Amino acid sequence: MFISPVLSLSDLLGEPYIKSVADASMALGVSVPVDAFEPVDFYPSEKQIQNDILTERVGRQIIPPLSVSVKGAGTNSFNHSFNIHASPLTGLGCFRVGEDGRLYLLGKSEHYHTPLGHRFNGYNLIDKARRLGIVNPTHNNTRGYITRLTEMRLIQAVNGLNDNNSEALNKILNSCEPKILNRVINLETGSLAAEAGIKMMLNRFYKLDGSCAQPKYHGKTPVFFVMADQNGGFGANYHGTNVFIQTFRGLWPDFYKNAENSGLYKTVPVKINDTEDFREKIYTYNRNQYKTAGFLHEIILMNYGGIRLTPEYLTEAYKLCHETDTPVMADEIQSCMWYGGMFLFRQYGLSPDFVVIGKGFPGGEYPASKIITTAEMDTLDQFGALVTNGQEELASLSYLITMAFVQANGALIQNLGEYFQNKLSEISRKNSDIIIKTEGLGHLAALHFNSVDKAAGFAKKLNALCIDASAQVYKRDCPPAVLLKPPVISSEKILDFIADSIEKLI
Repeated sequence: MFISPVLSLSDLLGEPYIKSVADASMALGVSVPVDAFEPVDFYPSEKQIQNDILTERVGRQIIPPLSVSVKGAGTNSFNHSFNIHASPLTGLGCFRVGEDGRLYLLGKSEHYHTPLGHRFNGYNLIDKARRLGIVNPTHNNTRGYITRLTEMRLIQAVNGLNDNNSEALNKILNSCEPKILNRVINLETGSLAAEAGIKMMLNRFYKLDGSCAQPKYHGKTPVFFVMADQNGGFGANYHGTNVFIQTFRGLWPDFYKNAENSGLYKTVPVKINDTEDFREKIYTYNRNQYKTAGFLHEIILMNYGGIRLTPEYLTEAYKLCHETDTPVMADEIQSCMWYGGMFLFRQYGLSPDFVVIGKGFPGGEYPASKIITTAEMDTLDQFGALVTNGQEELASLSYLITMAFVQANGALIQNLGEYFQNKLSEISRKNSDIIIKTEGLGHLAALHFNSVDKAAGFAKKLNALCIDASAQVYKRDCPPAVLLKPPVISSEKILDFIADSIEKLI
């Protein structure tokens, strides 16, 4: 079973802070309920048992359908894909009750952002914080205590320190050495977090404003490396929805072509797990008018068939980047919180200049992404990357709650991920005439089918069984894949249920 931390707000945030908040609330004439100080059992055994029992009811109608719904005002593209029947009435653990009254299993953790499922007990501390008087919004210049504490906890975790090693933490926080991650920018979405990193890369070529010094690579054309699709195009990378970043994956082609022709910037796709291709291109684009501005990558390409970049490939790519003064951004928006230690790049032994995180850390409670970087890359002024809602206090509290649970259960989460991966790999081996291979790593899984029709048809049938899955068939050059990402609180029983359902359908 999972270890269930039992923590109060004082345990997470410190007793002096909690006492001051309570005193301030009472000074304003607001009474503080006693239960705001009480601890919460994050994932009690009865909840874990209940989560397993609900597996037996997946696909069943447990209440009548919603009798009167609303259409909304979605766009054409949204309405084309909309599944109103599965829209949530409520949820618990690894499950959701749809508007059709049926019980659904979160085979994709909603959209990769609920690693602890729905109504996780630990998040009751957020309600207690509200009752205590902790407010969510803060001003950009009055960043709150909880957000500052979260920043320090993130620096500890991203550097592999335990919470009690204050001497080592202070040494890291004060370091100006390259590759030492010790700066946090609090944003709201992964797109903004990734864009902040790109701005810092660009700042080595272009001035942020007229007061800045001449950039290090002034006059050179910045070249961004991104992951290529199977045909060498731009289709395999995904780092957000801002216009500039969208050009990295082949969108806005006329806009990009004009920018490239003018020497404003250039994007170069590098082949998946092909070291020689990377070596050739990094030498090519560090000559004459070109200079590599950065290498952006995910480790599991969940927007491209769940393909996993190998440790050998990334180790060599990082070595080449370090040799050529090319900053590296590890985009862990989708992979953070699904592995022991919370950061997959640490398991690979990598040393990025930027780490982008989100989705998993706030557990679906808030949109709250961040970029972690180094003193060397800390070059933007106050308004270069911030957003108004980037440092909300209760959003930061959700980070601390999720981190406490995952840190307590890192080994088990890792083992369960390997268990799920092995189950799917065995299904793939036994059905090699239909499934080409299993991709991904641990909970982040993808089944590659031998045709687009089979992948699409399989996902449709799995969804009909009320198990969330998606067929990645909309990209022309992408392997026909069915993607899964169950919550990390999924037990062996839940993972067996998913795997058994897959095998029966095949």
